[in-house]
Amino acid sequence: MPAQVSRTVSKRQQPQSQQQPQHPQQPSPNPSAQGYNRPDANGAQRQPPPSQAAAPQPRPRHRQRPSTGIDVVAALKRICSEGDPREIFRGFNKIGQGASGGVYTGHERGSNRLVAIKQMDLDKQPKKDLIINEIIVMKESSHPNIVNFLDSYLCGGELWVVMEFMEGGSLTDVVTYNMMTEGQIASVCRETLKGLQHLHSKGVIHRDIKSDNILLSNEGNIKLTDFGFCATINENQNKRTTMVGTPYWMAPEVVTRKEYGRKVDIWSLGIMSIEMIEGEPPYLTESPLRALWLIATNGTPKLKNEHELSAVFRDFLHFALRVDPEKRASAHDLLRHDFMKCCVDLGQLAPLVRSAREHRAAEKARKG
Repeated sequence: MPAQVSRTVSKRQQPQSQQQPQHPQQPSPNPSAQGYNRPDANGAQRQPPPSQAAAPQPRPRHRQRPSTGIDVVAALKRICSEGDPREIFRGFNKIGQGASGGVYTGHERGSNRLVAIKQMDLDKQPKKDLIINEIIVMKESSHPNIVNFLDSYLCGGELWVVMEFMEGGSLTDVVTYNMMTEGQIASVCRETLKGLQHLHSKGVIHRDIKSDNILLSNEGNIKLTDFGFCATINENQNKRTTMVGTPYWMAPEVVTRKEYGRKVDIWSLGIMSIEMIEGEPPYLTESPLRALWLIATNGTPKLKNEHELSAVFRDFLHFALRVDPEKRASAHDLLRHDFMKCCVDLGQLAPLVRSAREHRAAEKARKG
């Protein structure tokens, strides 16, 4: 098995003037939620997705009564904690800015625990009712591989969501600035799959698995974040049809607007695996709409240097990226795949986190 796979320079590493904005999404119910809306602990800001990136949305099958702002605020009052968060936390440091609010670190008074705080201006939220679902899913999804939800508060016209702070930043930085070995890639896949298996067992589909939404600690621990696109399924509604997510990671059944279930997350994990191999997902040089067409037309993407991968890794990708979701593996299946035997200790991810942070800091210093 090769120690690592060679690759050409990623588009993400080109001078900023030559790049398109990274990872344009479908319109999100929570525009500020991209991990903590920052790629790393240095607070470097991603560019917002271009307005032309959104693919046309399907017509709703049934006319639904839109939720009013009053409805949502009343519902949030029932699930949020009482009290003024400004009296509970101190030392706020802004680390990101989204269309609907900022993201901060802060220290909890008394314990001095460092936390991440996402502040959302409710007046700027286009689909306020989806915020409720996001908070409920986070509260009910406690797991070692899911970012820990701590609390939520209503503060004036803002919603404050308090989460554990993952100081290592996102996987995006790691794949941009480092070459990963197959063992390291296997470890990231294993930890992500454990988080997905937990969500899927509770009837939750994440729908936006990508490197941006995988956070790391300085020690190499891995957790899923950003539940702004999540959906729940049950016996009465075991499939979804809404076209949401980030184009480059979308499964073919989402792009073609077929009914879909949990296995859309498995396809996205397969695409994220290609990110870790090649530094970027397939079709990143294409416009989002062109990428959607290519996903629907080409099916399973071709790897640039497939011959350099071990047979067991190729087999893992084969089952993660089956176009037919009925033949695609589940999280349970992939956790039992032989590729998991290649996993290394999570501590071997720590140097990658450190290297990514140093590269980001150097870039920030060069830009002044």
